[in-house]
Amino acid sequence: MGAERSLAAAAGRVFRTTAFKLSAVYLLIFIVFAVFVLGYLAWNTRRLLDAQITETITSEISSLADQYNQGGVRRLITVMERRGRQSGSFIYLLVDPKGDSVTGNAILRVPALDQRPGWIEARFNWPDEPEDIRHEAKLRVFLLPSGLRLFVGRDLEERARLGEVIRRARGWSLFMVLLLGGFGAWFVTKRVLGRVDAIAASSARIMEGHLTERLPVSNTNDEFDRLALHLNQMLDRMGELMAGLRALSDNVAHDLRTPLTRLRSGAEESLRRATTLEEGREGLERAIEESDHLIRIFDALLMIARAETGNLATSLQDITLDEALSSIAELYEPLAEEAGMPLKLAVEPGLSVQANRELLGRALSNLIDNALKYGHPAPESEARPEIVLAATRVGATIELSVSDRGPGVPEADRERVIERFVRLDQSRAKPGFGLGLSLVAAIAKQHGGQIRLEDNAPGLRVVLVMPIGNVNDCKDVTA
Repeated sequence: MGAERSLAAAAGRVFRTTAFKLSAVYLLIFIVFAVFVLGYLAWNTRRLLDAQITETITSEISSLADQYNQGGVRRLITVMERRGRQSGSFIYLLVDPKGDSVTGNAILRVPALDQRPGWIEARFNWPDEPEDIRHEAKLRVFLLPSGLRLFVGRDLEERARLGEVIRRARGWSLFMVLLLGGFGAWFVTKRVLGRVDAIAASSARIMEGHLTERLPVSNTNDEFDRLALHLNQMLDRMGELMAGLRALSDNVAHDLRTPLTRLRSGAEESLRRATTLEEGREGLERAIEESDHLIRIFDALLMIARAETGNLATSLQDITLDEALSSIAELYEPLAEEAGMPLKLAVEPGLSVQANRELLGRALSNLIDNALKYGHPAPESEARPEIVLAATRVGATIELSVSDRGPGVPEADRERVIERFVRLDQSRAKPGFGLGLSLVAAIAKQHGGQIRLEDNAPGLRVVLVMPIGNVNDCKDVTA
């Protein structure tokens, strides 16, 4: 009983599959087509055979007509008797006005006088056969001037045998179609179910927590392989995002713990030691400074998240770059001079870009801040310290760049430093919290551009690539 239930469940599962249903539909369509084709072949074969029989009878009638015209009824009777003895399939019959047979080699099983001139199909049997045996014949009836009726025809047994052969062939053909089609449907369904079961099993293991599990690929490059490859790529990307999220959580905890600790320690110190209003004010100022530092971190994270998802409110306008970059350079020149790193400007004249002025200024300001922090030449380097803010046109894009003469970034780390909270300074002794380049990359993405880190030999050159004056290339989201 259990085996029967298991078999019934397996069969029901097969019958419910899309592959089996599609195979059944295709099989039904093929059967209908096969029936139509075989039916047409049978009909056309019968039609051609009937035409051949008609042509043969007509030719025989023409020959008898010549004999009748030459010798009358007597000559006709003589010829009919001779041919009737020789022919195995032709039928000759001459009937008088009373319906009695004058001569012939067959016995009609229909009233002869009731048959009008023309083509008929009638039952007959040969004189030496029992009466219960019947044959079909196609006949042409003529009414002679003497009142005699002439029947000339041919036995249709050949047509009947051919029809039987065609019917059997049609039956066997349909049987083979059903057999092979059913086997094909079962084979396709089992193959599809095998692939689906393998994918489902891998998916179940992934849901159980085996996140390194991947869907099987059979290297046949079929639709299941393409689906599995895309899903595996999605799982790989999700794994990368999860790893990034874990790293981000660790970095956030590290970077926020320090200012929060300082904030708490400062507040406790003020409560414990402040005895005058001035000392209390100093403690509050330190707390506000640490709070502002935390707010800047959260603001940067929020802006990066909104920019990466395209939800950052932007108002695009045509910006003349020589004017905009001159304003930024003028703002940072005192800081650069104080740091001993002259800020130089190299802008091609006549360049403009469609962007949000505030976001573009913030991106370039972050790059200049990074150059001021990390762009000092190494002690053993002979390079002169400087920062260059440049803008050039390259094809259909404009490249805004900030370059310095510092130690630079190793090529292997250039993609990694764009990630949030990633800092090559493992000790985190220098100011900053590792969000500057991430913010610049997000702003570039918001404007349909990208950033690129290059070797400045020595130093680092950060390039902000922007499309030229095409609003459709930018992500202008005002929601």
